[in-house]
Amino acid sequence: MSWLEDRSVAVITGAAVGDALGGATEGWTPEQIEERHGGRVRGIVGPWYPNWRDARPIAPYHKGDGHITDDTLMTRALVEVYAKRRAHLDAYAMAEDLVPLMIGEPRWIPELESTALLLQRVFLAEKWLVARLHYGHVDPREAGVGNVVNCGAAMYAAPVGLVNAGDPRGAYAEAIDLTGAHQSSYGREAAGVFAAMVAASVAPGATLDDVVAAALDVAHDGTADALRAVVDALEGWPEAPTSDDEERKLARLVREVVAPYDSVGPEYRQMSMDARRPSRTKSIEELPVALGLLLGHRGDFRGSVLAAVNYGRDADSIAVMAGAVAAGLGGSDVVPADWLDEIETASKMDVRETGRLMADAAGDILRADRERALARLTELDAVGAGEPA
Repeated sequence: MSWLEDRSVAVITGAAVGDALGGATEGWTPEQIEERHGGRVRGIVGPWYPNWRDARPIAPYHKGDGHITDDTLMTRALVEVYAKRRAHLDAYAMAEDLVPLMIGEPRWIPELESTALLLQRVFLAEKWLVARLHYGHVDPREAGVGNVVNCGAAMYAAPVGLVNAGDPRGAYAEAIDLTGAHQSSYGREAAGVFAAMVAASVAPGATLDDVVAAALDVAHDGTADALRAVVDALEGWPEAPTSDDEERKLARLVREVVAPYDSVGPEYRQMSMDARRPSRTKSIEELPVALGLLLGHRGDFRGSVLAAVNYGRDADSIAVMAGAVAAGLGGSDVVPADWLDEIETASKMDVRETGRLMADAAGDILRADRERALARLTELDAVGAGEPA
């Protein structure tokens, strides 16, 4: 595979693996996870409740057993839009192409174990896209205003980083434009920063330090503060954890550092009164937590993803972000093939093919970028060499 194809497959599959593993532990505390599974989760596990069809608060979703969630389903939909347009996207593309995929094309939904519309699976914050853009005919650039502020846009922003490979600022700008149709405030900011981190991770020769630098370069407000706090807290962290106790210590540290910026509060299923409201001082917790776990594990894919899975709370989205960046840095070989094979079979989805489709579209987009950049250089040279008026 070419570099771009390898990294595209890596990011898409790495995110999907994190999603599928984390879905089984989403919403619970680390202590509850260990009690339920007889210790830390170390791979694909079954659903929290055997009677998942009826048990609250999980019904009717079959989480676990290698099933991807809406994070990967939305990522796949965005990849399809890039493959159709073969160009950078904006908020209008969400209204004109993504929303029709959500409401008009039935597809297999692993958690429902049936064919359904994507709209029927996604959370209310993602249904907002359809309500505002399809039914409300709101200006796409402003449609995200008023939505609950969460990680809903960030969770599927990895493709934006791939079409801006090596250009974190370009990825940030595109994701901010694109997700204005979906989110506002720090939810939109997280999508931009996550896209920038992916763009930095897939540049040839990139290191985790480059990802950190990219994130801090583009982030604003509470998101920037949360990321900086995590980076500072992990600066003196020793080697990657080698025992369960060290893993628990890392998770506690990250949670302690991120908590002041997280509006959800200590009880994930009983959110604070300020949860998910626009703010200049808050951050979605998923992004800084993912970065903290990546730093604690020195960018190792398996370690970072399993740390996210055992962190609980919004474990699937945290693992998506950690998995995408770790795979972007390490390439497709770092994504465990046994996990991926089982997830593809259980979810009835060729995730590797999604990565290849993304690479094909990104290749066309990056080639067009190169042609525009060369043309712009010629224009700049001409302007600089021009005679005075």
